[in-house]
Amino acid sequence: IKSSYREGLSVLEYFIATHGARKGLADTALRTANSGYLTRRLVDVSQDVIVREEDCGTERGLVTAIAVPDANGELVLDENVENSAYARTLAVDVVDSKGNVLAAGGTDCGDVVIAELFAAGITEVKVRSVLTCESSVGTCALCYGRSLATGKTVDIGEAVGIIAAQSIGEPGTQLTMRTFHTGGAVSASGGDDITQGLPRIQELFEARTPKGVAPIAEAAGRITIEESERQMRLVITPDDGSEEIAYPVLRRSRLLIEDGEHVTVGQKLINGPVDPKQVLRIMGPRAAQKFLVDEVQGVYRSQGIGIHDKHVEVIVRQMLRRVTVIESGESDLLPGELAERSRFEEANRRVVSEGKTPASGRPELMGITKASLATESWLSAASFQETTRVLTQAAMEGKSDPLLGLKENVIIGKLIPAGTGLPRYTEVTVEPTEEAKANLFTGPSAFSDFSYDSLGGDGAPEFHAIPLDDYDLGNDFR
Repeated sequence: IKSSYREGLSVLEYFIATHGARKGLADTALRTANSGYLTRRLVDVSQDVIVREEDCGTERGLVTAIAVPDANGELVLDENVENSAYARTLAVDVVDSKGNVLAAGGTDCGDVVIAELFAAGITEVKVRSVLTCESSVGTCALCYGRSLATGKTVDIGEAVGIIAAQSIGEPGTQLTMRTFHTGGAVSASGGDDITQGLPRIQELFEARTPKGVAPIAEAAGRITIEESERQMRLVITPDDGSEEIAYPVLRRSRLLIEDGEHVTVGQKLINGPVDPKQVLRIMGPRAAQKFLVDEVQGVYRSQGIGIHDKHVEVIVRQMLRRVTVIESGESDLLPGELAERSRFEEANRRVVSEGKTPASGRPELMGITKASLATESWLSAASFQETTRVLTQAAMEGKSDPLLGLKENVIIGKLIPAGTGLPRYTEVTVEPTEEAKANLFTGPSAFSDFSYDSLGGDGAPEFHAIPLDDYDLGNDFR
């Protein structure tokens, strides 16, 4: 709509505006259901992520920016710093150019620390993250960092998976309401921004291949553009001399590269959304995790909603927890099976320590629905979706449920393994210390039935025996 309401609208413009107003109402009615369903799927995929230990002992972490150069080349604080580096644990010491340690690894990265590092001109830090945590079940307190609810390090037994799911799902309801405000006006940012809002978030979490997907370069090399009448081909000649890779693209797509340009691995070739599965295949799991977190955050930030990265990371970790076994080596894994990453690594460690050949696998990116149905726990999967299919499958395989998550325990009525329901709190036995045992037989009261010491003096006078005859207790007692 180009003219303002003050100048008056043409008939067509008026008609378009009515469409915009109506779209807002229809959308809200339909989409609140959608966002509730998204929350349910998120809860289901992440409900077994519970803080189970203090420290998993990993050295790994994510490199996060805290300062970026602005247009004039001066460093300014990264605008998303309170949702990325804030409230996390530093993975390694932060050292300045002279080699002085500014902040030790393992310290909490709060406002003060970030301000100090920024003042010292540090641009990025390496922080612990749920994505790099090495706990076999759940996650550890240091990799998760500070609880954003209390501002203290997260307690052991905190159900961080559920917190993450709710933190992502709740603003989802707001994303649906936003269509109201934009109305039918043409967006200023140009109408070609990708389907924003909830559909895009679902697309990412379900790991679907988006429409009009943009290819990314599989190898570093020179690119040539070949045009025919119907379509264009982008051909990469890799630097290492392997064979050429060709990508057919539509003629109307907007290229991001020029003929003869040199491209790097993972570079986007045309304008459009990228398929996370391709990112995983070409650039590996780390890059795929980062890509998913950044994309989800991009949608929320474009709507002015700030969610901490750690919540998105909890979900993304659950999407990448499976490995497809390619070669079983000498382990007891079967080729083609979807194994839990922890089980796969455990089996390989055992095989390697015996000096045999380990299994090789390919990390698998699963959408949240598929990941929820593929958990080890058949109780949780059956209570989620496709109950009969899950139950028949579990019965055929003779599965047993380890009852590690929250849902399974709720279903059978056990205490949930979160909060004070963790074994470390429930299985507490009280035993006297060595000191107490030693003192047991040495004190003055050890052998007398009752000691009057505590009552003041040596059996103080007010505690002398009183003959009962002095009191009239009524006739009933005589």
